[in-house]
Amino acid sequence: MSTMNNLSPWKGVLSGTGAAILANVLVYPLDIVKTRLQIQVQKRDRNRDGKNDCGSELENGPQYNNAMDAVFKIIREDGFPGLYSGLGSSLLGTASMNFAYFYWSATARILYGAMLKAHGCADANSIVKELGLGAAGGAMAQLCTTPISVISTRQQMGTKFTGKESIWKSTKAILESDDGWAGLWTGLKVNLILVINPMITYGVYQWLRNILVNVRKELGSFDAFVLGALSKIIATIVTHPLIVAKTMLQSKSVTCRGGKPFKGFTEVLIFILQNEGFLRLYKGLLPQITKGFLVQGLMMLFKERYVFSRSGFRSIF
Repeated sequence: MSTMNNLSPWKGVLSGTGAAILANVLVYPLDIVKTRLQIQVQKRDRNRDGKNDCGSELENGPQYNNAMDAVFKIIREDGFPGLYSGLGSSLLGTASMNFAYFYWSATARILYGAMLKAHGCADANSIVKELGLGAAGGAMAQLCTTPISVISTRQQMGTKFTGKESIWKSTKAILESDDGWAGLWTGLKVNLILVINPMITYGVYQWLRNILVNVRKELGSFDAFVLGALSKIIATIVTHPLIVAKTMLQSKSVTCRGGKPFKGFTEVLIFILQNEGFLRLYKGLLPQITKGFLVQGLMMLFKERYVFSRSGFRSIF
């Protein structure tokens, strides 16, 4: 049995959160790229001049053809630091989200185990069980961390054309908007629906992990990486249209809407279908999957290979 199964909830929380922060730092440029691609509007029908009526969300900024094009243009316009815009708020969001998720998921697992024991029932390796336990952690985490997600998205949009904003300036701009404090929770509804993403990710991972542990009795580093990456890819493909809708909803309104903000994620989805076409519901999918593959793989690898002892984290490589 893996050492991680013997960890208390707090030890699992700390190891999972630390692993998530480290993994996200390593692949953060992919986060910038996927955000820029997802908020960019490319109208499928061109006007008589051959120009798009709907321009990029980054008004007067560059248009990105693909992920590599976005990387080169960001470096050319903002230098290498441009690939790390909003890193501070993103890491804060990553830490708070994973802390809340792992804590509430672990708590739900303990309560579930206690309930089974009290009723004399045997536990079973069921993907339905894993998805249900993950839902509790995901919902509670989203309620607490949506404001950080909104601020991080606004910061990642900043270029030399639109101007870069600090965490404080981004927060102030949101509070001074028509939405006020409620603006910090923009996209909460879609975020709650997106709880199915970590549900699928951790549910599939835990399910496959239990199967592998029962067969091999021990989970290796490569096994943890592959299982974590595979589970995240599956979750990303299933939920990507909602991820795009959330990103556009939390960003400033698109240019061709005359500054009119989206009212909800369903309006975003309809807008994309009407103006860009079905395939654009999956814009930014490659960097999103690549980021998810690496982050989830590295996070599960780090989480499986570290334990928390009385003296601190101790490597068990």
